[in-house]
Amino acid sequence: MPAEPVALEELEAEIRACRLCEAKLPLGPRPVFIARREARLLIAAQAPGRRVHETGLPFNDPSGDRLRDWLGIDRETFYHHPAIAIVPMGFCFPGTGRGGDLPPRPECAPTWRRPLLAAMPEVETTVVIGRYALAWHLGLKGGQRLTDVVADWRRLAPTHFPLPHPSPRNNRWLRNNPWFEAEVVPALRERVARLLEPG
Repeated sequence: MPAEPVALEELEAEIRACRLCEAKLPLGPRPVFIARREARLLIAAQAPGRRVHETGLPFNDPSGDRLRDWLGIDRETFYHHPAIAIVPMGFCFPGTGRGGDLPPRPECAPTWRRPLLAAMPEVETTVVIGRYALAWHLGLKGGQRLTDVVADWRRLAPTHFPLPHPSPRNNRWLRNNPWFEAEVVPALRERVARLLEPG
């Protein structure tokens, strides 16, 4: 990758043509992301699931419904507002294992993430979703509990909001940690509304 930032459109075209880990992808490459030069809110997630791969829309699944509720925005805003970018750690569906979807492919973020984030210089807040995104953006170490990082949200906000994954698989975590929806979600909604204000 070039050291100098490149035009976002050029970079998007390179990413969509990427075949770096094609042999490891069960459904083949289909990079799914939304990048915008004027984005002020970055949603940094894990990797597309099967349904997202099939539709080409990030978070087009029950996880997305919950995430949009946490953010306090509707589908139209989520997909089309010029201030929102959605950039997962891995752009393609990595496949499924016994415990659910596999982790993002390790080739993706080191190759594309820094150049792509550099091409979106207006980002003010990053919503950091799940362990792999937390490790990249906040330096989460292997032994650290995700719960502890999310509970430390006041120290990290407003530049970062660490979240658990909104998957239905995390319903038990949400029941066991009611402070998340009582404290973090209202603060997140307030920040998102401010970022999406015109002008």
